[in-house]
Amino acid sequence: MSTTGTTGHEAACPGGARHARETTDRLLRAATRSGAHLIAEAALLVQGWAVLADPIAGAVYSTPAAAAADGVHAAADPYEHPHCLQRPAAGAVLVLAPGPTVPPEQAARVATTTAALLEVRGQRAAELRGEQMRLHTTLVRLLLAGHTTAVADTLGGNRLTHVTVYRLTGADVPTAHQVLWRAVRPSLAPHADACTLLGRLDGELVVAELHRGGDDGRVLRLVSRVSERHHLLAGMAGPLPLAEMPTAHSDAAAARHSATADRRIVPADAVGTSRLTPLLPTAPYARWAGSVLRPLTAAHQHLLLVWLRTGSKPRAATALGLSAGTVRARIRELSRLLRADLEDATVQAHLLLALRAPAPADDADADSENGNGPARLETLPAGLLDTEAARSWARGLVGGLEPHLRIALTCWLGHHARTAPAAAELHVHRTTLANWLTQCAEHLAQNLGDATVRAEIHLALRATRTGPDDPAALPRRGGRTYRRL
Repeated sequence: MSTTGTTGHEAACPGGARHARETTDRLLRAATRSGAHLIAEAALLVQGWAVLADPIAGAVYSTPAAAAADGVHAAADPYEHPHCLQRPAAGAVLVLAPGPTVPPEQAARVATTTAALLEVRGQRAAELRGEQMRLHTTLVRLLLAGHTTAVADTLGGNRLTHVTVYRLTGADVPTAHQVLWRAVRPSLAPHADACTLLGRLDGELVVAELHRGGDDGRVLRLVSRVSERHHLLAGMAGPLPLAEMPTAHSDAAAARHSATADRRIVPADAVGTSRLTPLLPTAPYARWAGSVLRPLTAAHQHLLLVWLRTGSKPRAATALGLSAGTVRARIRELSRLLRADLEDATVQAHLLLALRAPAPADDADADSENGNGPARLETLPAGLLDTEAARSWARGLVGGLEPHLRIALTCWLGHHARTAPAAAELHVHRTTLANWLTQCAEHLAQNLGDATVRAEIHLALRATRTGPDDPAALPRRGGRTYRRL
């Protein structure tokens, strides 16, 4: 093989050439079996250790296993490990640490030949990857369509019972898909304890990890690294029973809308969590929520939760796999069932509060609130947010805002985070309002792009209101300016 080379000593010594051919033959035979066997043979030939290190996955193959960390560190900082031989190989780095008795030319030959064979294996895998990726996408679509039994039987029967879903978006999704594929090394081998499906659906990357109710966090770590490196935003949902794959899929999309550059992957169960709900008196809170939500089915509640978490009907439609018109029609119907204007910002904040509540301990008490019939969303029951604990929470969240910032933020929230109509009502320029909102976000240390955060701030502003947070009360000094109080 041309990559092995022949030294002058080998040309003069037939035994050296024969040894080189034997080395190459051993590596070739190992390469026909698997990448792991190839790395193991390389380690044996150099009488030391060998690691194939990937920048995302870490150690892909390692012989012995205890050398994995050393190999990854050597690949990351080669100058700190001058005794190691390194070669680029199939998008990763081959690291060899030869034994002290192995001649340098022998170690170099093994490193070069092994890297070349890894490249060949990588090219062959790339040729098959496109077809495999299309198969994965098809299986993901089947799961979303409800064909869970057929997919589970294909992948391992009743051994795979739960699923964890990740949905990633960003400009570099195609590259991230390739990188994550190499790092995860997905396999559809039947009867495995876990199986990871990677599919591209409508411009986003969907990762579905099928398992037996729990996972070791490996896929989560890989998704986190890929998200950071390729500047993607990701939502995560699960583990959920495999039959609830559509629910996990939509919850992951809803969670993704809470992701930011500082927190690129957000679990669905972290969306909407706050310090407020544990402070509310459990019994009246649960009774009120149970009474409010009694007309709704579980599917209705899930649609509303996704809508409130994503912050808009088009985004909710994308997350749920429905058309925007269908979502609008269903929300209008739910507005009728709840006897409330769901377009009102306060009603939306109260609805999100109700959807977060624990189940009432006594269903009979949920039918009415203090004997006055079913509870309404427009107002909260007495003793829920007017406690000292709730007021302290509200002051801690929005306390210290300057008057003009408080009024501007209240107006903007009332317009469902739309800057143009809020600026028109405030009689300020949109740029001025945008600057004020940036100051609000910095003062509150909150992500105002998160719909659930906005709902909580809305509640806190109402709980701490001492006067009319009215645009007419905005401090001014003439024209479109304002003055500080």
